[in-house]
Amino acid sequence: MSLTQSQLDAHWMPFSSNREFKKNPRIFTSAQGHYYTDDKGRKIYDSLSGLWTNGLGHNVTELNEAITKQLKTLDYAPGFQFGHEKSFELAERLVEVMPNGLDKVFFTTGGSDAVESALKIARGYWVKRGQASKTRFVGRMKGYHGVNYGGISVGGIVGNRSLFGQGIESDHLGHTLKAAGTFNKGLPENGAELANQLLDIIELHGSATIAGVIVEPIAGSAGVIPPPMGYLERLKEICIEHDILLIFDEVICAFGRMGAYSAAEAFNVTPDIMTTAKQLTNGLFPLGAVLTRREIYDCYMSHSGDESLIELPHGYTYSGHPIGCAAALATLDYMQSNSVIHRVTELSAEFETKVHSLSHLDSILDIRNYGLAAGLTIDPSGEMPSYRPYQIAMNMWDKGFYTRFGGDTLQLGIPFMSSSSEVDSLINALGESIEQLT
Repeated sequence: MSLTQSQLDAHWMPFSSNREFKKNPRIFTSAQGHYYTDDKGRKIYDSLSGLWTNGLGHNVTELNEAITKQLKTLDYAPGFQFGHEKSFELAERLVEVMPNGLDKVFFTTGGSDAVESALKIARGYWVKRGQASKTRFVGRMKGYHGVNYGGISVGGIVGNRSLFGQGIESDHLGHTLKAAGTFNKGLPENGAELANQLLDIIELHGSATIAGVIVEPIAGSAGVIPPPMGYLERLKEICIEHDILLIFDEVICAFGRMGAYSAAEAFNVTPDIMTTAKQLTNGLFPLGAVLTRREIYDCYMSHSGDESLIELPHGYTYSGHPIGCAAALATLDYMQSNSVIHRVTELSAEFETKVHSLSHLDSILDIRNYGLAAGLTIDPSGEMPSYRPYQIAMNMWDKGFYTRFGGDTLQLGIPFMSSSSEVDSLINALGESIEQLT
């Protein structure tokens, strides 16, 4: 490794056990296709597609060429009161591939900022409508909505919230994770009634205080938790009945992994607001997008006074960055020209069968999956819940596989064009790594 100890010490790493890592660094030096190369020259299969970001693989020629061309043409342009062509082209493309009714696109710099923007847009919408009392949000236990204060407030992962104190007004629905040992394939058949918990929160606070309900259609960071059949439909029914905005956080779900351009499309439930990022640019550039119903946009336009005034006082220096937009347009082009959605649909059934072939292992308490995402709950066996998943991930690293671990789970999100032999190798290595536990 070429890094010095001084360089290692200088970097405060995100979502990492810094002390452990700096004693045993795991360093990527390059990437191609479905593999990283580490600093020892080993090929490392990317079983989480980066951080749910690189579903098309790494160093895709068409994408690299698109951002290189854009870099030589227009490297940066301010997005406040001025614009550039690519952001408008991309907004139109996103409207085309997302469910009917999501007509307006607001660009951010990533998933956390997309969530923060969605929450502000929702609150501002009610102010514009003359219902300023609607400030409260409802999230869900085990939900992950990024790391800004709005996101951790509506999020439901204790470790991401407890250190940082008071956030914004939020309540939480119970999670939809079934009991250990269920080993559901796809969507659980039972559990739609869990959405009725929202009625209790509405009864407690009154719908006049609630701005929106935000959920991941499939919770990712808590270990891949698909919704029960009918659950999302019931949430939407309740939100419509009580005049509450429904927000889908699709930062992980959107752009292919669910076998559709969005989970909203896959589950046939269209929210009022949707957040996206990650796979939007195939991980090439930090870019996120918030899509909203036309009614929300029109409300801002018609209740903001003179047309020279700013309707939404919110945005980021890098909102709709030209290079990010070029990367996203190229990603969409590549997905369409290579029938990526069809490939994901084909591979999903095989992936499901193979990942569930591990269910006989004593250390696995549960397996869940949908599309090309799977979560495995690991028996802590008397240790702190996060330790054995860490052990397994380190065993996997030794075998040449990058594996995501968090809490008591392992998470898989394989590249969209993975081969059968790559899936076999991953599952075999995972089984062996689990059996190595003491």
